Amino acid sequence: MTSNSLIRVENLKKSFGSKVVLDGIDLDISPGESFVVIGGSGSGKSVLIKCILGLLSPDSGKIYLKGQDISRLSASQRQELLTHIGMLFQGGALFDSMTVAENVAFGLVQGGGMKKSQARKIALEKLEAVDLSPDVADIFPAELSGGMQKRVALARAIATNPDVIFFDEPTTGLDPIVSSTINDLIVRCVRKLGASAVTITHDMNSLRKIADRVGLLFQGKLVWTGTVAEMDATDNPYVNQFIHGLPHGPFTDG
Repeated sequence: MTSNSLIRVENLKKSFGSKVVLDGIDLDISPGESFVVIGGSGSGKSVLIKCILGLLSPDSGKIYLKGQDISRLSASQRQELLTHIGMLFQGGALFDSMTVAENVAFGLVQGGGMKKSQARKIALEKLEAVDLSPDVADIFPAELSGGMQKRVALARAIATNPDVIFFDEPTTGLDPIVSSTINDLIVRCVRKLGASAVTITHDMNSLRKIADRVGLLFQGKLVWTGTVAEMDATDNPYVNQFIHGLPHGPFTDG
């Protein structure tokens, strides 16, 4: 573990009843790094992110965010720390009753106490950053295509200029062309901010475009981590079965 980690996870464990979901996770993510978590359905990817965000309490282990042990933070300290975090949810999770601009500005107004006029100005800037024109600012999410809704969600995720952004299956439900566009926007926006990114995805094209490093979760453990180049070169049976979609291997034969 490095001393300048933005996120550091030490021996993280989480169970639900008799079901062990995370079984001793160690993870280190540096400032500006894009880390992608892959693994089968039910492998604990979402639980890992929810523990890091403080949405779930781990059974044991430590999670440090910007050097702070999140388990020791007060409610106000946790809220302040969350202002440095962006999140793009799998379904976008836009508020239907709010306009596009209001959605993008939500964290600035509700979390940061910013005046609505200033928040709107920033929202328009962030919409431009994801290649959306000001014309969409005052319409509602339901009037947009799935790809445009995902762009709005990305604009909201970067609105506070966060230090780290979490992406939960950012290209789910999108066609290959729109998915490629969203991947390009993620890379561009994250790099412009200098933020770290933590992404859950099953999309190997997305992984190859956005990842600096990859971690493979299996039965509650990170069984392999490495760069994309190392992923392609490894003879690790877990990695080979997952990335090539092979019918036989440790995921299915164990």
